Formats: sequence, C-alpha cells, structure tokens
Amino acid sequence: MKIIKSSLFVFGLAMLMYSCTNCESQKNVPISQPSENEIREQLINANRSRVEVESDRIDGYVKRRKWDMQKSGTGLRYIIYRKGNGPLVKEGNLVKVNFEVSLINGDICYSSDSTGADQFQVGMDHVETGLHEAMLLMNKGAKAKFILPSHLAHGLLGDENKIPSNATVIYDIELLDFK
Repeated sequence: MKIIKSSLFVFGLAMLMYSCTNCESQKNVPISQPSENEIREQLINANRSRVEVESDRIDGYVKRRKWDMQKSGTGLRYIIYRKGNGPLVKEGNLVKVNFEVSLINGDICYSSDSTGADQFQVGMDHVETGLHEAMLLMNKGAKAKFILPSHLAHGLLGDENKIPSNATVIYDIELLDFK
C-alpha cells in the first residue's frame, strides 16, 4: 500500500513538473491574431451563409404552399393576390393598412383584427425595412402576402416582444388608402 501511494505521489509530481515545463515553453510562442480585414471577411462570409440558409428555408416554405411568389433583389418574397387601382405607393406616402403578421412556423404575432388598421410613412417611419419595400409594390385596394427574411424584418434582436431574433416574418396586407 505504501509503495502504491509513493508511486502515485512520484507520478503526480512528474506530471506537475512536465506541465509546468510545457507551460513555460509556451510563454514565448507568439499568438497569431487575425487582421481587421480577415475578421471582417469572416463575418461577411458567416452572414452570407446564414442568409443563404434562411433563403433556402423560405423557398421550401413557399414551394410547399405552392405560392407563385416573386423575389426582389433584397430577398423579399411577395405575391399580390388582389390587384388594386390607381398609382403605386411612393416613398413619403402615408399608408393605412390592415395586416396580419406571423412567423414562418404559423404563429400569429400581430393583427389589425385586434389592434385596428395601422398607418406609417413609407421610407420614414420605424417599421421593418422589408415593409417599406413591400408598400412600394402596392396600390390602393391591393392585397398581398410578403415574406421578410430576418435581415429585412427585426434582425438579430427581434422586436423584444413576440418576434424572436433572426425570425422570418410573413405579412398579409391590405392597402386601405395612402396619401
């Protein structure tokens, strides 16, 4: 028993000395730090990859529902399923809309059925970037469905209420009026 304890003590001491020697030799090894440009490039690539994954998920969602949606250069998907009349909305117009906002999983977050119609100034008010873009595709009386990828909706933070971070948001909108 004494021999085992002594052996364990010697073994432990040897390991401690080895690790201290190893630590000492690593102190002089320079640590390579990526440059600011390398970090920026890595972040851009990571974000591009995340956007592509979300885009594929949205495309699958649209395909499963057999919706014939258009896709803008920013990634906004849309279908205008009831045409309106008159001119299209322009930046600066004050729009009045009925709406339903849901997540891609089907959870309804907000609806004008419970809050009443909403108004905002296109290009000026603090609503989702994708919603400003969406309004420019509509005229009075039109009804449309818009899918906003997270970078056009609430992004990394969500709305800190019902819309989580990085959430794809679906708007079903009726443009009641604009001026």
